[in-house]
Amino acid sequence: MSALAGRLLTPEGWVAGRVLFGARIEAIEAGDMPSDAPAILPGFVDLHVPGGGGGDALEGADAVRTIARTHARHGTTALLPAPVTAPQEQLAAALTGIASVHADRRPGEARVLGAHLEGPFLNPDKLGAQPPFARMPDRVEMDRLIALAPVRVVTLAPELDGAPALIADLAAKGVRVQLGHSLASYEETVTALEAGAAGFTHLFNAMSGLDHRAPGMVAAALAHAEYASLIPDLVCVHGGAIRAAMRAIPRLFAVTDAVAAADMPDGKYPLGSHTVEKRGDLVTLPDGTLAGSALTMDRALKNLVSIGLELADAANRVATYPADFLGLTDRGRIEVGAWADLVVLGRELGIEGVFVEGESIPLYTKSR
Repeated sequence: MSALAGRLLTPEGWVAGRVLFGARIEAIEAGDMPSDAPAILPGFVDLHVPGGGGGDALEGADAVRTIARTHARHGTTALLPAPVTAPQEQLAAALTGIASVHADRRPGEARVLGAHLEGPFLNPDKLGAQPPFARMPDRVEMDRLIALAPVRVVTLAPELDGAPALIADLAAKGVRVQLGHSLASYEETVTALEAGAAGFTHLFNAMSGLDHRAPGMVAAALAHAEYASLIPDLVCVHGGAIRAAMRAIPRLFAVTDAVAAADMPDGKYPLGSHTVEKRGDLVTLPDGTLAGSALTMDRALKNLVSIGLELADAANRVATYPADFLGLTDRGRIEVGAWADLVVLGRELGIEGVFVEGESIPLYTKSR
């Protein structure tokens, strides 16, 4: 059995003491700790990860393993690879690869919980950086895709013909439907929520905005959502908009929407059939369109703290709330019986340790 000592963030709040664990947490023991003891947080849960470390989720199992290793070193202990929109055959191959990694986690990897299908049923006029393979909702195609892997989240545009019926069908099968890449009106969005949609994909980005006379999807999210994801890189969304959304959406949670360029030097990288370019914190298509991000969850946490959130609140939004969104009661929290997914933070919120299901993940010191 292993042990870590420090200030533990539990569901009841901060506890000074030790956590004892194997693959799961066995005990939490209170005790005195110095003021500079490390903070021990639940491992981060990222529900939207197209890539990282040079790997693209559409490329199959080897790329997914690269993604899982890369993000684990930044504190993400569980994730959903999110292949971008592609022809059905390519999506099927990608899901088969994700399923194989889901079934066989290897040392050094974050746990792959399943897949997030961001499409293919998106509005072709609101693709953002998605490749041009959007199509109309098709229950037969969706059934074929979700049979290939544990698809946990599907993003679709609710204004498309057949979308409300597909939302209801997916919700009945336990798939969490998020709304995005959409030009839906407020009314169309509310209809989708009533049909069973559970959240929103990268709030503010690639969706109809907020106008006081013609409220769109953003307005519907702010008015009605319990959950929504958001990219807190402070590029895709301004810090002020993040704080405004937090006042309206109780369980707003962070995702990276990280592409292959995450944790890589500046240069060109794949995003499905597109090539994107990383320049510092920016990842764009050749025409300048933002293309996901180069964010990692440790940076997301720091960014949330930098705009005024308490560390515990920020930790909920990178760990607990996304786990809750999937209905997971044994991840995203430090309590007896939960998986030993842990992040140790030192000074300036730097990562000093990561544990995935009790395994210590090798960290690196190179700077990119």
